Amino acid sequence: MKRLIRLFFQPVLILWALWSTGALKHLFKKTKPEDIDFYNLEANLIDGLSITMDQFRGKTVIVVNTASKCGFTPQYEGLEHLYRRYKDQGLMILGFPCNQFGNQETADLKEIESFCKVNYDISFPLFEKTEVNGNQAHPVFKFLKAHLGTWIGSSIKWNFTKFVIDKNGKPVKRFGPHVKPAKMEKYIKSIL
Repeated sequence: MKRLIRLFFQPVLILWALWSTGALKHLFKKTKPEDIDFYNLEANLIDGLSITMDQFRGKTVIVVNTASKCGFTPQYEGLEHLYRRYKDQGLMILGFPCNQFGNQETADLKEIESFCKVNYDISFPLFEKTEVNGNQAHPVFKFLKAHLGTWIGSSIKWNFTKFVIDKNGKPVKRFGPHVKPAKMEKYIKSIL
């Protein structure tokens, strides 16, 4: 009987002690989107080098999930055009290959990099293959979705969803896959 009481009460006492001292607060505290700073987030470039978003401080940033075998893949051309046209005015584009939609990015990182360079002469940074939805979603995309959900939820629905972050690190606009980069140009120009 003593053993049964100990088995029941010992965990209860431990939890009570942790709760009463405040040690459990961090386990139950929900992080609010405004508590996260875009510039503190990290990601690995396609070559494996880890960087923080801090190096893009003061720039207008477009973050886009990409794929090489998608009907929207030709948007690489428009993204590169925007980048070359406005990079000297403070525009940065960050491409995150993703295989979560229709297995449209099955290539390895070297093949992805080569595909982008050969077919679209991409000069903006590309990152390692990334998940954008679910439990394994990259922190950059968790952050962006928390700030810029849509009326049908925050999850990303397909490749080439584009998020715009202003010069202060605040997510300000989300463009769906169907919106071509040329249609974003007027808006981008207005916040540079």
